[in-house]
Amino acid sequence: MQHITRRQTITALTSAAVLPWLPGCATKPATTINANEEQAKTLLDSIAHNLLQVQPESATTLGLDKHIYNALWSQLSDVTIAGRDLYARVIRDDLARVSQIDSRALSFETRTSLEVVKSAYRTALEGLALPYGDVPVGSWRNTPYVVIQNAGAYLDVPNLLEADHPVANAADAESWMSRLAQYATSLDGELERMKAASAIGLVPPGFLINKTITQIGMAAKSAQEGGSLLDFIKQKTMNIPGDFTGQARRIITQQVAPALERQLSEFKRQLISATDNPGMYSRPQGEEYYRWALQASTTTRMQPDELHQLGLDQLKILHARMEPILQSIGYTQGSIGARMKALANDPQYQFAEGDTGRKEILQYIQHRLELIRARMPQAFKTLVRGNLEIHRMAPEEEPGAPAAYGGSSSIDDTIPGKLWINLRSTSLHSRYSLPDLVHHEAIPGHVWQGGYTQHLPLIRSMLAFNAYTEGWALYAEQLADELGVYDDFPVGRLGYLQAIAFRACRLVVDTGLHAKGWTREQAVDFLININGSNPLEVASEVDRYCSWPGQACGYEVGHQEINRQRTRAQAALGSRYDLRAFNDTVVLGGNVPLDVLALNIDEYIRKSK
Repeated sequence: MQHITRRQTITALTSAAVLPWLPGCATKPATTINANEEQAKTLLDSIAHNLLQVQPESATTLGLDKHIYNALWSQLSDVTIAGRDLYARVIRDDLARVSQIDSRALSFETRTSLEVVKSAYRTALEGLALPYGDVPVGSWRNTPYVVIQNAGAYLDVPNLLEADHPVANAADAESWMSRLAQYATSLDGELERMKAASAIGLVPPGFLINKTITQIGMAAKSAQEGGSLLDFIKQKTMNIPGDFTGQARRIITQQVAPALERQLSEFKRQLISATDNPGMYSRPQGEEYYRWALQASTTTRMQPDELHQLGLDQLKILHARMEPILQSIGYTQGSIGARMKALANDPQYQFAEGDTGRKEILQYIQHRLELIRARMPQAFKTLVRGNLEIHRMAPEEEPGAPAAYGGSSSIDDTIPGKLWINLRSTSLHSRYSLPDLVHHEAIPGHVWQGGYTQHLPLIRSMLAFNAYTEGWALYAEQLADELGVYDDFPVGRLGYLQAIAFRACRLVVDTGLHAKGWTREQAVDFLININGSNPLEVASEVDRYCSWPGQACGYEVGHQEINRQRTRAQAALGSRYDLRAFNDTVVLGGNVPLDVLALNIDEYIRKSK
């Protein structure tokens, strides 16, 4: 059994880090370059360097060397219209560079990395050609609304500064303060784009605006008093010379708070003309945007009708699996949805209210993590550490956030992975549903999978594909079941199946909202009544589909594809098939679009034969 750890240094990129980016200097794509392996790797490192320049937060979240990337540790992305244009130019020029490479003589791994870059950059450029929206390259969070209840600097900057940007010495504190000083500029850059989108008719649904007004109002009120950012830097610099607390207080109260108020005023202005129609089909170029969003989120060309029917078909299969378990525990009457709603009211599966219940939830998560960690050698030949911290979401984020979300640790493992848990109400969670959530967000889901990307070129750690990311997380839920974590807990298996069915429902609801004229109320009712989903969670979930069109469709599409590839490998290899080797192939191949995943499995089959 092989154990790997995160890279302690990034020697391959050290030289690339000093390469200048020269916009517009890419050779015309018509010219083909016969590159050798080292030249191709140098190109990939150069592309990573260029992407870091326009999304410098990645230097921190990836844990890149503070000395080499000192300037980036002090910066925030330029989110103005001009910054978005520069971003598109970087992507366009580097796509031209990578498209020139004749990769036939290169190793399979390097060819794969080049294909991943081309796929991510082509899709991003299509999105950046649209007249509005946020298109973070290689990320799952594409949204037509630059600021909304679950997107924007008012959420992202505090999360970065409080959770990801370490402050251990004066240099760290200075770079932290530099970013804090840019926070108001980011807010105003977003405001510029909000107004530009509104001028061409893009206004969010009124119910999302109302939720966002509440959240930004909370953030503004907190900033007027200094808030959590002030508390953070005060605590971190107690033993560091300098008046960091005083500086931070002035920046937050005199710059950040007024900038938040300016965004608040713009939302109140937009609310006057807003409707409660959630669908992109009703917005300017909305059908075009939704087609792109589905492509970006699924890495396929599947159409809304096809995705809608896939969701309905999978729902029938999963509910059929839930039926005998419900029968066995005495829930024999009514629809699947009605019986799951009744189960949710069973006191034995509920947590206490208030802080007592919040503590119970955190302890329960730790217990389930211990159970699944012990089983990882049964599912993987190559093991990672799964370095992980559990954090409660900020109160101003919780109303617009899902039940939880997670992400992996930094490249050098100094910044742990995170499981962010929504604890606005303990009723969001139950003892039968929380284990599955842990497997999805943490182990063997997002946190675990992210640990396998660090042997790849840096650009591969920076690029993620929604269908793979979320498809793996659903497959991780399935793996946990296959590894026996519910063998003595059948109601936990019921929670797992309901969660997968919930992702099938997402296909139905997302396409219903954005392509079939569904209302928000129809979507909420479908999830509650058909699948018995938690009403407290469902409203925020539906709002998320309204603000991130298409994103919810990547989950089950990716899950289906990983299972399809597993079935194909089993059929091709027969007795030579090994679950652990298959899983290693999927995670060690890195985060890829689904067509590249198929190529990775082709290579696994070829080598295994």
